[in-house]
Amino acid sequence: MGSAVERTDEHVREYLIYRGFTSTMKHLDSDIKADKEKGFRVDKIIDQLQQFIQSFDLFGLKEYWLYLDRRLFCRLEDVYRSTVNKLRTSLYRYYVINTIQKGNLERTQEFFQKQSMELQGQAEWRDWFILPFIPAPEQNPAFSPYFSRQWSDTFLVSLHNFLSVLFQCLPQPVLLSFDSEVQKMASVTEENEQLRQLLFALQTESRDQRDGDQMLHHKLPAYVQNMDRLGDTELDLVSSQRAVGTTTTPSRNFFSTILPQSRRTGGRPLQAAAGSSPSQAALSRKDPPANQPAKTKDTMVTREVKPDSSPAPGDDAREGEAAEVESPAETAIEPPDSASSSHSRSGGGAEGGGVSAEQPFIKLSQEEYGEHHSSIMHCRVDCSGRRVASLDVDGVIKVWSFNPIIQTKATIMSKSPLLSLEWATKPDRLLLLGSGVGTVRLYDTDAKKNLYEMNIDETHPRILSLACSPSGSSFVCSAAALGPSGGGEAGPRLAPPVSGQLLLWDTKTVKQQLRFSLEPEPVAINCTAFNHNGNLLVTGAADGVIRLFDMQRYESAMSWSAHDGEVYSVEFSYDENTVFSIGQDGKFIQWNIHRCGERQSEQVVPQDATGPFVLSGYSGYKQVQVPRGRLFAFDSEGQHVLMCSSSGGLINRLTNGEPALDSVLALGGHKAPVVTVDWCSAVDCGTCLTASMDGKIKLSTLLAQKS
Repeated sequence: MGSAVERTDEHVREYLIYRGFTSTMKHLDSDIKADKEKGFRVDKIIDQLQQFIQSFDLFGLKEYWLYLDRRLFCRLEDVYRSTVNKLRTSLYRYYVINTIQKGNLERTQEFFQKQSMELQGQAEWRDWFILPFIPAPEQNPAFSPYFSRQWSDTFLVSLHNFLSVLFQCLPQPVLLSFDSEVQKMASVTEENEQLRQLLFALQTESRDQRDGDQMLHHKLPAYVQNMDRLGDTELDLVSSQRAVGTTTTPSRNFFSTILPQSRRTGGRPLQAAAGSSPSQAALSRKDPPANQPAKTKDTMVTREVKPDSSPAPGDDAREGEAAEVESPAETAIEPPDSASSSHSRSGGGAEGGGVSAEQPFIKLSQEEYGEHHSSIMHCRVDCSGRRVASLDVDGVIKVWSFNPIIQTKATIMSKSPLLSLEWATKPDRLLLLGSGVGTVRLYDTDAKKNLYEMNIDETHPRILSLACSPSGSSFVCSAAALGPSGGGEAGPRLAPPVSGQLLLWDTKTVKQQLRFSLEPEPVAINCTAFNHNGNLLVTGAADGVIRLFDMQRYESAMSWSAHDGEVYSVEFSYDENTVFSIGQDGKFIQWNIHRCGERQSEQVVPQDATGPFVLSGYSGYKQVQVPRGRLFAFDSEGQHVLMCSSSGGLINRLTNGEPALDSVLALGGHKAPVVTVDWCSAVDCGTCLTASMDGKIKLSTLLAQKS
């Protein structure tokens, strides 16, 4: 809401200048500077309260809270009055604790003298009047919890999210929604134009197919074109030659026993022939039997326009890494589900609108999920493709579905800050939530309640990453110590000296199974990912090292220095013979895991694909966000990768050479940088999810073209 207010203020200022109302504009600027609501910017309101506390300005603190009460809290229903009173009590306690921590006992006594008439009748303050007379209150069991950093952080996050949800629920004036309506109208106009271009291109293609039969043959592999002229012996020879050419000998190491035969044989090549498409690669992998009758042209045309909807074996059991997110908090207010979802349809191929013969995908439609009001941190689809979990920097988690329509299923908040999020695999309705106070919660998205909470490690309270085993019986948890700044998440990720642990937990017994050895030193693990059957685990750390673990022996198999700086995202390739990673150095690298991290390909990608992501606003305002969620995702064939960009998702073809990526389709649709992506292939048509810093999530439905 804060960004919408800023844009509206600029529109009003522009209008006043246009009308020549300079005096009115001066008054407007003066009022904006003195605005106590800070343009509905929650972070600035929290900063103002902390400024009063740090300067021991008790009068200013009380007056500012009374203003917020008169202006905002009085609009709430009576059922929320107890929540407001609890927040006010915590605010005053935060003030008192600060005076003692700063050694200003005079201000402590002043507080109780001035507030005695108001507080002496309240039960929650009855024991606090002895606080100034206790020699070491931080060691007293009754008061020691309030002197911890955990309590203060939890209170500030709770207040932050209470105000955020309150602003989201406030009725907005027509003028405030004008800007969004204009943007929506422009988007609809643009999408209509793309649909017209797509319709024209499809009509042209259909007419060309009727006029010339040769065009069909040019799209098929050579051995299919000549199938009607080959005898059975010749066809057997061609098939056997192709089978031999696509089979490789597995390496004689422990991977030969871990990876199943279908994965070790390399039967799914990373790159098709030049100018080919995913369907050609599929034909090269699975040849027709020798006695199969030749297909008619009509049959081949039917296959050409049918969507490629078959998921690859094991894809429904593979999950990617969980990256760190910002801190949410739990309040009594929950915004109504799916009340503000916005939808927009679009279509077309590349951004230019035309459909090229070599284009591997057609963008059929693009929808928008608009219930978040701040930058997205995580956006993950569950393994069944039925639910999406998204989390923003204000700490609001939304669980929603997009098939057949976009609909919010649950809204989650937490009393403690959250840093990581991951879907469970069995059952897939469960959501793992890692906190900043050393706990992991399991949330049931159907029942909308917490099932249980696990205390991971008090000395390493920051749960940076979670990965659930495909078997569903355990999960891996990355825990890190607090940084020099106390573990705040506003700045860049922590430097290598920060200690970390990698732990394996059993989801049935809710107990820790083991602690992995992290060498050369215990370090914070940023991202984790299992292979399709859970036999291998790959991790990327803050020291730039990728570590591979054998999950049958629960030990490290190999590790290598991968990036100059931190590893942000790491994933297995489709055949699971290689690993892809993106790091702080801005490189997208493919590693051979059979040769101890041998570099197979490398490409420097733009900053808008790796971060830090920058969103510039009005009046010089600039928002910077370091990478948190998944930065790249593969399609069901493992031949194309979806990455972030400043205006939307970007699909690249993996070339298995130099350069490693070949751009094939820009999804577009975003007005702010995309910070995390996901690619769902569990439904009939592939769906790309791209989430941006303005809180918008785009769902682009793709049709894989048969060539």
